[in-house]
Amino acid sequence: MSHKRIPKRRAAMAAGGVVALGAAVILLPNANASQDGASDDVAAAPRTLKAADASDLASQLAGLLGDAFAGSYYDGDRRQLVVNVVPGDDNDVIVQAKKAGAAVREVDNSMEELEAGARTLKTRATIPGTSWAVDPRTNKILVTADSTVTGDAWDRLESTVRSLGSGMATIRKSAGTFKTFASGGDAIFAGGSRCSLGFNVTAGDGSPAFLTAGHCALAGDQWSDSQGGQPIATVDRALFPGEGDFALVRYDDPATRAPSEVDLGDQTVGITQAAEATVGQEVFRMGSTTGLADGRVLGLNATVNYPEGTVTGLIQTDVCAEPGDSGGSMFTRDGLAIGLTSGGSGDCTVGGETFFQPVTTALEAVGATLGAGGAGAGDQAGGEEAGAEDPGAEAGQGAGDGPGQGAGNGQGVGNGQGVGNGAGLTETR
Repeated sequence: MSHKRIPKRRAAMAAGGVVALGAAVILLPNANASQDGASDDVAAAPRTLKAADASDLASQLAGLLGDAFAGSYYDGDRRQLVVNVVPGDDNDVIVQAKKAGAAVREVDNSMEELEAGARTLKTRATIPGTSWAVDPRTNKILVTADSTVTGDAWDRLESTVRSLGSGMATIRKSAGTFKTFASGGDAIFAGGSRCSLGFNVTAGDGSPAFLTAGHCALAGDQWSDSQGGQPIATVDRALFPGEGDFALVRYDDPATRAPSEVDLGDQTVGITQAAEATVGQEVFRMGSTTGLADGRVLGLNATVNYPEGTVTGLIQTDVCAEPGDSGGSMFTRDGLAIGLTSGGSGDCTVGGETFFQPVTTALEAVGATLGAGGAGAGDQAGGEEAGAEDPGAEAGQGAGDGPGQGAGNGQGVGNGQGVGNGAGLTETR
């Protein structure tokens, strides 16, 4: 299909700006990356950190503390990293963690014990409609069962949790059903399914591409930007189920310019790099069905047993999502790419559990880099039939005026703002 170039109408979200997003979501400016300002004599006081810096500190402490490290999470109210420590005979580990700037909490369950419990669940209770992840805030394994887990399946899950011992795991029921969030409709089209574009990337050979959910690729290898339209992108690699849920999709036109940004409707958030998630971290999600939603990270390395099979290594959150949001971008207010929407339960009316593919893992697996790279960071428009004349569609250019037009009012993600770059302020119709 033909493409024509449209000038970008919006710059990236200015630092310090306040942007209204959706009904009740506001992106506020970030404070400085580190505001500890501590002198040597008070080095044991917990540092004030952004979530991204907390993730880096957690990784360092995991190596420093060894077996004494029992997980960590970000306290968003205090803006501190809380590290769980199993003290043992050597209390020096607590001193080390405090000197590094973390708030330290002594706990009973070691990470080795928690991971062993998760392996037991995998062996004895891999039941469709269940999930589990270590919750560092409770120092337990959080086990969730959706509404389909009943009768003998529920009894098996419950007895497996009890077998782990007192204080090792908690189990809860979800009112919804675990499912991937693909849907028939519009936005990114392959076969009869609709998904959302996550982030623009540059493939290993320098060609423009994007990431989306791996289960979206089950619908077909070729993607179009309108239902029944000409293909504009082709699946290169995809994984689902298994150790992830991601796909690399290459634009068929090597001249496609794919900006590294998420469109918020009237402004954009520039995506600067991929980052690891931290439990407790505030995150935002864009999708072609529900637009923008926000929430917090609840768990890492989650295992989800979908009807199609088991997926491991996911991020668990309380951010809502609905069918068609699959593959959409999860990011932070300061432009860090965190995840790709995989699936979950519930909807954006009642809420529910949602799971995301870590972007860092997907990039490493497919050998891609975040951003436009060699393809440039311009504003390549989508097809002329994809609403290119409408200034409301400009923000979606690049990533996807490839896969992007037609959701909601036929111009992009809901309001034409851009499956192209993985975002857009959706106008629910």
